[in-house]
Amino acid sequence: MGSHPHNLPMPVTAAGREGLDALLREPRRSVIALDFDGTLAEIVPDPDQARAHPDAVPALAALAPEVASVAVITGRPAGVAVRYGGFAGVPGLEHLVVLGHYGAERWDAVSGIVHAPAVHPGVAAVRAELPGFLDEIGAWRGTWIEEKGRALAVHTRRAADPAAAFAALREPLAELAARHGLMVEPGRAVLELRPPGMDKGVALTEYLAETGAETVLYAGDDLGDLAAYSAVEKRRAEGLPGVLVCSGSAEVPELAARADLVLPGPAAVTAFLAALAEAVRG
Repeated sequence: MGSHPHNLPMPVTAAGREGLDALLREPRRSVIALDFDGTLAEIVPDPDQARAHPDAVPALAALAPEVASVAVITGRPAGVAVRYGGFAGVPGLEHLVVLGHYGAERWDAVSGIVHAPAVHPGVAAVRAELPGFLDEIGAWRGTWIEEKGRALAVHTRRAADPAAAFAALREPLAELAARHGLMVEPGRAVLELRPPGMDKGVALTEYLAETGAETVLYAGDDLGDLAAYSAVEKRRAEGLPGVLVCSGSAEVPELAARADLVLPGPAAVTAFLAALAEAVRG
């Protein structure tokens, strides 16, 4: 077991400590993969106001040149995450990759271009139906629809009782989604209707295969990150090192329970990334 810099938080699990050891030992064979909202950016009532923590880009710019790659994996459109993250044209982030819409879209800092397949036809159908559908089931009050291009999200955070609104909507929205060949991805006071077949686990696994990296650190905060956690756990079962970081623990206990390291939100995640950059440069 290697020695760790004193300001670097330690994973509580043996597998997590092994993963961190491997990352510190061979950073250039390691990928740092991160969710955006709730991990690099605070969760805010209006998602359009979300921005990366002020220290996130400097920490990533210090860390990225020392590792194989940094990837941001998000349910947002790739271009939106790039804009809200402030990731474009930053010295040190030349090889950052943003995998948007759970990996359906990809932005590479080196080209500055988003690559994306055609939009699923079910999304347009649900877009047309959703306002009337919410009205009909009496769920429009306090809920609102976020347009995500390749997906639509219904937020309940502003409802009088966000948890009750979420519970009441889950089944009807699942039926609406199924009717149009879509699926529902639950999150923190949000239900997202999107095409099946792509999740953060698939995106992460494919990206790791592409880079040939051995070690991966993944940080997330929501139910959509569980698929990425499973991908890292599968790799660990095959003998490949990995570290699972959870940003915040109160809203999504399922994630915190499986994490090697729980950090109390984006400010702490950012501080951890800065300490990691210092450690691998050390």
